[in-house]
Amino acid sequence: MSRDRSCHATSSHALSKFQPLHDAFLTSTYHFKMTVAPATMRRLMRELTELRNDPPEGIRVVTNEENMLDVTGIIEGPEGTPYAEGYFRVKFEFTSEFPAGPPKCWFATKIFHPNVSSQGEICVNTLKKDWKSTYGIGHILVTVKCLLIFPNPESALDEEAGRLLLEDYESYCSRAKLITSVHATPRTKPPEFEMPAPVNPEESSPIPASTSVAPLPGEPLPLPLPPKASPHKSMSPAPITHPLQPSMSNTITNSIVTSTSNKDRIAPMPLSTANSNVSGTSDVTTAKAGKRSATTGHSGVEKRKKALRRL
Repeated sequence: MSRDRSCHATSSHALSKFQPLHDAFLTSTYHFKMTVAPATMRRLMRELTELRNDPPEGIRVVTNEENMLDVTGIIEGPEGTPYAEGYFRVKFEFTSEFPAGPPKCWFATKIFHPNVSSQGEICVNTLKKDWKSTYGIGHILVTVKCLLIFPNPESALDEEAGRLLLEDYESYCSRAKLITSVHATPRTKPPEFEMPAPVNPEESSPIPASTSVAPLPGEPLPLPLPPKASPHKSMSPAPITHPLQPSMSNTITNSIVTSTSNKDRIAPMPLSTANSNVSGTSDVTTAKAGKRSATTGHSGVEKRKKALRRL
């Protein structure tokens, strides 16, 4: 009997330990049944998971563990605007009309902006006439962040902010910076922005091909590969060799005429250097001149002898 009591006490203690989680599940299910359809709930859960894994730049999403439909977006103030270094919380409320109709959104953080009222109501066409059923939480937060960069004073909910934006931009910036520093600038960054976004292993950079692996004991060492020729360095072309051109002196045939009567020809002398060929030509010219002078002198003696015989 005592053993049964101890077992019952142990089981009761175990149930009481998980009671808060059980109550949170029932609360979330109750809200789920009262507000959105099951297909819409699955769509919201899928989008929230995507926003946690791959959030847009400067945007994070926080949910309530007790109620998954209690969604809060955090927008980091864009650089170059009066809202820089600030973190603004945007609350969402999903009704039964979602996704055919837009959810209710408002700024939970005080902000000085022409298109945001003092109660946090946001004036943007995406949440009104331009809403589409394909839009979701991420699209709304990106649109609101763009509104911080490009405010529209023509549809101002805060008349003073819209007037200063049109008439005195410096005063508008100083007022917006003051409100941001007081209400939207924490001492430390929100923890959601401290955590780096998860990296997809498929998109990580591959191991470089040049990485070398140490050989196991007993394996032969790999032989080094010969260096490859760089494609930027071109090989110098081989010098073009031209055939030797014959000189003018080598084309002259050296011949010596012994007599004009017999017209005998002497075989040409073998080719020699240019100087020797020139000297050989001069010798031939000298020999011809000497023969002409000897012939002329001999004919003159014969004429004198004939003249003396006639006398």
